[in-house]
Amino acid sequence: MTHDAPTKQHGAASPTESAAAARLEFSRVLVAGAGVSGAGCVAALAALGVDVVIADNNLPAAQALADKQQAADARITAVHAAEVDFRAAEFACLDLVVTSPGWPPHAPLLVAASEAGLEVIGDVELGYRLDRAGVYGESRDWLVITGTNGKTTTTGMLASIMDVHAAAVGKRAMATGNIGASVFDALAASPRVDIVVLEASSFQLHWAPTLTPDIGVLLNIAADHIDWHGSFAAYARDKAAVLRAPKQVVGLDDAEAARLAAENNCRGFTQYEPHDGQVGVRAGMLVVGDAASDVELAPTAGLQPPGAAGILDAAAAAAAAYDYGVAPAEIAAGLKRYRVAAHRGAVVATIDGADYIDNSKATNPHAAQAAMAGLESIVWIAGGQLKGASVEELVREEAHRMRAAVLVGVDKQIIAETLRACAPQVPVEIITSDEPRECMRHAVAAAHRHARAGDTVLLAPAAASLDMFSGMAQRGDLFADATSDYSG
Repeated sequence: MTHDAPTKQHGAASPTESAAAARLEFSRVLVAGAGVSGAGCVAALAALGVDVVIADNNLPAAQALADKQQAADARITAVHAAEVDFRAAEFACLDLVVTSPGWPPHAPLLVAASEAGLEVIGDVELGYRLDRAGVYGESRDWLVITGTNGKTTTTGMLASIMDVHAAAVGKRAMATGNIGASVFDALAASPRVDIVVLEASSFQLHWAPTLTPDIGVLLNIAADHIDWHGSFAAYARDKAAVLRAPKQVVGLDDAEAARLAAENNCRGFTQYEPHDGQVGVRAGMLVVGDAASDVELAPTAGLQPPGAAGILDAAAAAAAAYDYGVAPAEIAAGLKRYRVAAHRGAVVATIDGADYIDNSKATNPHAAQAAMAGLESIVWIAGGQLKGASVEELVREEAHRMRAAVLVGVDKQIIAETLRACAPQVPVEIITSDEPRECMRHAVAAAHRHARAGDTVLLAPAAASLDMFSGMAQRGDLFADATSDYSG
């Protein structure tokens, strides 16, 4: 059994026409996980004529997925509970394990598979190998973005730029990963997708041992998902996998990312004035720094989301596009037409001269701090499930921006105590309601009392949402709904 990719094939080819080539790599695969990612892997493998075994602790979900694929003539040979003890003979009949990205390295089934000599990879790695093997025709260009925060916005910006560029040269780009279509949808799309712009999580990168993007973008690295990775060092190492790319773009305003940039031949980006070769900001323009004459890429005015976080993400996207060979005019056009996705920094209302910004996606302190950067006077709405994270650094660093804080959720008292200890000058209001709509209505009312013209009322919770809301989307939607009481 070998997992070396065969030589790239050129020209269009459907998956079924290339099935014979794919079977040289594997003919029977265990897919661990029957969720969205697992379903995509099963469908892609089934289209290649591969025998598939499905494992998931949710047996009804696994069986439903098997039934659906068997109805489409896929060969689903077995369905197992994930915690089942696979016998050595069962592992011996497999060529590969493809896991959903959420499954950690210490999951017993994956450990047992590895000990049996099976390679374990993830959905992104599977798609990458199939693409590089020519299963879907000539292989695509992969632009991969990762980081603790800002991935989705940067991916959206870069995809918008690449849409402009691809249209100009008769090609097509597509955002994939959490932001858009699955990798397999992009690979099998008609008309053909030539440029894959992928938002990659640390989980996906962990299970992608050979993924080598054409351009890799590393935004920042802050402590997150340590329980999954086992340590910060392991988390950072998985994030840094994008730096296998021959062209690397790395954030210089983040200490850990900047350390990695210094160790690699990277193009750095910053929200400040750049040194030679870096992408940064000078006189209201994103530029490639040059001692003789800067290369102007795009104006910073009008970028979404507003503020320093939006500028930094735009600098990353512009740097990646510039390294790809996109013309400055196309970079400017792509950034101009980009509109921020919901819950990631959109201005949902302007009331009495104050902007109300929904950054419900800021589910950890690092993301909330990034959302605050560049804003001068904030009424901060925060709270939810901190999951053990500390907000002390955020409060110490950003207290000078805060006119007031309005706190909600299960860990509101922890944030309140931190504010009292580290920023006693900041007024704090605590919302006691735990009914989602009522809670957010009271929070917006409290924020409205404190806000003045020129302020920003910022929903950047620094915490997860499931203590009270169905998810960060509902939290943001209810925030936006509550502003209608004051906006007309």
